[in-house]
Amino acid sequence: MLLPEHAYHQPASLAECLDALVRLDAGRAKDDERLAKVQVVAGGTDVIFNMRLRLFQPENLVSIRRLPELQKIEQLADGGLRIGAACRLVDIADSPVIHKRFPALKDAIDAIASVHIRNIGTLGGNICLETRCWYTNNSAEWRNGREGCFKTDCEQCHVIPSSHVCHAINNADSPLALIVLNAVLTIQSAAGSRELPIADFYNKDGIAHMALEAGELVTHVTIPPCEDRSVFIKFTPRKGMDFSLGAVAARCGGSGEQASDVSVVIGSVSSAPIILDEPARILEREGLGDAAIDNAVERIRDEMGEVTNLYARATYKKQITKVLVRRALVALREH
Repeated sequence: MLLPEHAYHQPASLAECLDALVRLDAGRAKDDERLAKVQVVAGGTDVIFNMRLRLFQPENLVSIRRLPELQKIEQLADGGLRIGAACRLVDIADSPVIHKRFPALKDAIDAIASVHIRNIGTLGGNICLETRCWYTNNSAEWRNGREGCFKTDCEQCHVIPSSHVCHAINNADSPLALIVLNAVLTIQSAAGSRELPIADFYNKDGIAHMALEAGELVTHVTIPPCEDRSVFIKFTPRKGMDFSLGAVAARCGGSGEQASDVSVVIGSVSSAPIILDEPARILEREGLGDAAIDNAVERIRDEMGEVTNLYARATYKKQITKVLVRRALVALREH
């Protein structure tokens, strides 16, 4: 499938890039994400594929792939880390600092697609990964023979017909690890810069699933110092080929069955990562013994909300999630 006709822009600096995002998108209806005139591209492993499917057809592509400001992994004075959004996934996973101090992030990145994709894809691209749905992620010719949906041109959902919002799934892996590590995103535009915890970046809406305004760009990820245990586990039918049916990241302080500052996040079951609050509080009160883990796992269903049948039955996804969380908690205990 050929790409839609478009202009390709390769700014030489971040400032030039931010100016281009505003200038090239001028005149678009602010409330219509589907009619954006400009699309940011880095590695292009997801953007180019979706353009071939005609899921969006921007008039302009703005590349951030070679912006020097976005290609650094910097150790901060306080022991934290600052990663540019255009850093390749393979370079992040191969970083000795990340391997030693942030193992959950390394494992999450190693789990993304295949080594070929990781050699091209970037951290910013994975954080801003487009949501997926069996209905929309087909060719334009396939969709033209059927009714539209929220992500195309109608106000309906084929997965949950009674729904008033899109239920396309967020399958990104790195955000789960970044959430439990309390990472903060730097979001910049021509008008200025703001900081946002990545935990607040995602919305449970398959279309407007990111807290990004027109002209804004995720430029950096800052991870504060961390000495806690952390793990990431993912289940996918075919490693390196399929998006996951479920994934979990978890973190806690202490050792053995002791647990403090517990954080558990599940992904690939909703339009946004789900932070499990009550299960984490149970573990902080009761520790990581078998009975406490059983108790925490049984409370997952209360916080998962509506689970779609996208790519697997909802009941199967709920079971997968419980199994993955249990494995993650046992791994924390044994760390």
